[in-house]
Amino acid sequence: MRLCSFAALLSVLTLTGCSLSPTAPASLQPAAALQGNVHGGQQPVSGSHVYLFAANATGYTKASTSLLNAASTGHSDTVGAYVLTDANGNFSISSDYTCTAGQQVYIYALGGNSGSGTNSAVGELAVLGACPVAGNFAAATPFILVNEVSTIAAAYAIAGFAVDATHVAYSGTALGLTGIQNAFVNAANLATLSTGQALAETPAGTATVPQTLINSLANILAACINSTGPTSSACNSLFTNAKSSGSTGTTATDTATAAINIAHNPGSNVATIFAIPTPSAPFAPALPTSPVPTDFTVSLIFSGGGISNPVAVAIDATGDAWIANQGSYVVTEISPSGTFTSGSTGYSGGGLSDPQVVSIDLNGNAWFANPFGNNVFLFSSIGAPNTNSPFTDSTLNQPNGLAVDASNRLWISNYLGNSLTVYSPSGTYVANYNSGGVNGAFNIAFDASGNIWTANEENNSVSHINGTTGASMAGTNGLTTPNLTYPFALAIDNGGNAWVSGGGALFEWNTAGTLLSPTTGYAQGKVIGYSMLFDGLNNLWICDASNGRIEEVSGTGGALLSPTTGYASAALSSPQYLAIDGSGNLWIANTTNKTVAEIVGIAAPVVTPIAAGAKNGMIATRP
Repeated sequence: MRLCSFAALLSVLTLTGCSLSPTAPASLQPAAALQGNVHGGQQPVSGSHVYLFAANATGYTKASTSLLNAASTGHSDTVGAYVLTDANGNFSISSDYTCTAGQQVYIYALGGNSGSGTNSAVGELAVLGACPVAGNFAAATPFILVNEVSTIAAAYAIAGFAVDATHVAYSGTALGLTGIQNAFVNAANLATLSTGQALAETPAGTATVPQTLINSLANILAACINSTGPTSSACNSLFTNAKSSGSTGTTATDTATAAINIAHNPGSNVATIFAIPTPSAPFAPALPTSPVPTDFTVSLIFSGGGISNPVAVAIDATGDAWIANQGSYVVTEISPSGTFTSGSTGYSGGGLSDPQVVSIDLNGNAWFANPFGNNVFLFSSIGAPNTNSPFTDSTLNQPNGLAVDASNRLWISNYLGNSLTVYSPSGTYVANYNSGGVNGAFNIAFDASGNIWTANEENNSVSHINGTTGASMAGTNGLTTPNLTYPFALAIDNGGNAWVSGGGALFEWNTAGTLLSPTTGYAQGKVIGYSMLFDGLNNLWICDASNGRIEEVSGTGGALLSPTTGYASAALSSPQYLAIDGSGNLWIANTTNKTVAEIVGIAAPVVTPIAAGAKNGMIATRP
C-alpha cells in the first residue's frame, strides 16, 4: 500500500504526515490543459476513468451528456469517453472536449486503485460549473482535486437534479436553467475545488458551513474507496444503507451515487452509516464518534447582512432569498452564491418597520407586511422602496398573510379584520372581501384556478374564495371537520387541493370542498406546522417551530417521509417560516438564534416565485 505517496511528474498536493492538506502548487499556471488529480482519502487513485459530463437539458432523469471526444482520448466505454489517471492519480484534459457556454459541467471519476487493488466501487465527483464563453475551462479552472470532499459537496449541491452520478438533468426552461446554475454555484459554498477541502465558512464570509459533517461523510466514502472493493465491509454497509430511497430502492454500485442517495435521504439509516469504520480517517476536523448526528442534512447558516430576528422568507425568480426581520427596520436579500445582495446592513426606507410577512410578485418586487402597524411595504426587485410605501387603508387590520394572483394583484389576509384586502400591483386599494367564513386568517394561497384559500385560526375552518368576484366557494362558514383545530399553515398541491395543519395533523380538501384526508387527518400527532410548502415532486415540507424541526410528508396519501423525529439538526432553532428555491434548497427563518438556514439539496426544485407557479399552473412541479 502506498501511504501518503505522491509522484513526481506533477507535484500537485502537499501532504503533512497522513493528514490530507492539499494545495495547488504556485508553479502550476493556467494552460491549454485542464489539470487534476483523483484522490481516495490519503491515497492517489491510479487507473481511474475520468469523465467530463454536462447536465442534460432535455428533461429531468435523462442521462448526462458526455463532453469528451473518444477519438482524442483514445478511451471510451458504455459510460462515455474518458481519460485515465496515471500512477499518481493525475489526469489532463486539453483538446479532448468541447462544451457550450452556459452548460453545467462536472467531473465523474469511476474505478481505479487507491492502493488496495482495483476497486470498481470508487466513484467521485467535482462540480466545475458553467462552461465559459470560450468553451474551455483551462483558464477558469486550471486545477481540480477530485476526492471524497468534492464528491459530498457535489452530491448535495446538485441533488435536486441528480438521479445518480450519470443522470443529472433539468427541463431546459429558463427557470430550470436558473435553478441548475444556482445549484452548481452552491457547490463552491461547501468545498474548495482546487484543494478538495471542506469549508468552515462560505467564500463570501456570510454563512457557516458544516465542515465537520462534510468531512465525516467524506471519511465514510473513503472507507469504501480505500477498501478491496464492492464486497468489502465498508462498501457493502454503505451501499446497503444508502439506496435510492434510503432503505429501499436501487442499490448504488459506486460511492458517488451513494453520496447522492444520502443527500436525497438524509434521515435514513443515519446511525448505521455513521458507524462505518474509517480507520485513519483522512479528513479533519470531523464529528466525534458520539453522539450520532440526528440526520445528514447539510446546512449553510447565514448571519449578518441585517439579519436580526428573521421570521419569514420568500424566493424570487433569480433564486434570491428575501428575509423579513421582525422588530427591525430592514429586510435582507441573499443571492444563490451566498452574498448579501442587500449589502451588509440590508434594505431599509419607505417607512419600513417590523416586517413579518413577505411575498414576491410577478415582476420580482417584494411585498412585506407589518401586522401591528396595519400596513404593507413594497420594494423593487433591486431593493428600492416604492415612493408611496408604506400602503395602508381602513380595511387593513393586522395583515398576516400575503399572496399574489395571476394579475399581479396583492391579496392580504386581515387577522383581526376577518377579511381579504386586494391591492393593485402599484399599491392602489382595489377591494375588500369578507365572505366564506374568513376569521383569523394567517396563511393564504392561490390555486392554479386563480382562487384563494385561507386557514382560519379563530373559527377552525378553511375558506375557498373566488379570485375574481371574492365570493365564497365553500358556503357561508367555510370548510370544517371535527378534528381541525387552530388551523394555521396552508399549502396547495399539484392537483389544486388545499392542505391545512391543525390539531397536530394535516387535512386535505379538493376544490369541490370534499375532505380527502381521514377525519382525523394525516400524520396525526406528528405535525404542528407554522408554515408549509409543496416541493417540485409534490411532497409537503412543514416548519414545526414548537418542536424545532422540519417534517416531510407525501403529497399522495399523507405518509410521513421524514424520520419520526423530523429533521432536527443544530441548524434549526425555532424554525418559523420556510421557502423552497428553484435548486431544491430549503430556506428556514430561525427565530431563536436569529439566523437563516439553507438546507442544501434536500427538496425538489420548484417554480419561483410562488405567484409564477400559480399563474402558470405549475404549483408543486419542477421548473
